[in-house]
Amino acid sequence: MYRNQYDTDVTTWSPQGRLYQVEYAMHAVRQGSACVGLRSKDNVVIAALMRSPSELASHLQKVFRIDDHLGIAIAGLTADARVLAKWMRTECLNHKYVYDSNMQINRLVEEIANDHQSNTQQTGHRPYGVGLLVAGYDRTGPHLYETSPSGSYFEYKAMAIGARAQSAKTYITKFYDGGKNGFEDMSRDELIKHAIRSLKGCVHGDDAELTAKNVAVAVVGKETKFRKIEGDELVGFLKSAMEMGREGKSGEAKDDTMDME
Repeated sequence: MYRNQYDTDVTTWSPQGRLYQVEYAMHAVRQGSACVGLRSKDNVVIAALMRSPSELASHLQKVFRIDDHLGIAIAGLTADARVLAKWMRTECLNHKYVYDSNMQINRLVEEIANDHQSNTQQTGHRPYGVGLLVAGYDRTGPHLYETSPSGSYFEYKAMAIGARAQSAKTYITKFYDGGKNGFEDMSRDELIKHAIRSLKGCVHGDDAELTAKNVAVAVVGKETKFRKIEGDELVGFLKSAMEMGREGKSGEAKDDTMDME
């Protein structure tokens, strides 16, 4: 059996200039269930598919509240995500204690990216096998960031990560083709519906339909603290999102988009 000689340590480079353990971690993100983030001029919405390891188990948590103005959706190893979420909460609390204000989103994302990257430089460590969509609102406005195990991070107007995320990206991209204004002027409720609609093409396996059990949605904005949409409220948004697709509303959100993988 073939054995790779260059993946036993994260600091070992292959002759081709590759760090295999970092690539393995990024592959874990691509295997995680899909997450979507959408940003308007006043709000940010994140939505995620939740998997259940068996019929007798609950669905894995995919959306984490970090602070009143900030939260994350994760794709990859949930155990690693919990470690990072705890670290981010501590950073936000320390900042609020020292400066009596909420931590700026870009500063926290840069610190978490540095933490990701430091694990690719030290012998005996391994990269975090999780990617984050960081959604928040600070004094500079709404923000949506993506971080990766390699330490890279980018800010987006809309983004999807995880398994079959290309289907969600195809749905999202249609709102920016042809010089359209995208999601900028949409209301909070419209963002939520489009986030749910974009996830429809990412569903596979046992969870063939989007339900309140396998979908997690959260919102944060100008006048809205970070909160999860749950219970009857989420059921209402799910129903509205599906009806929006059947009735052909918004012109761009048609069912043929959802057939793509």
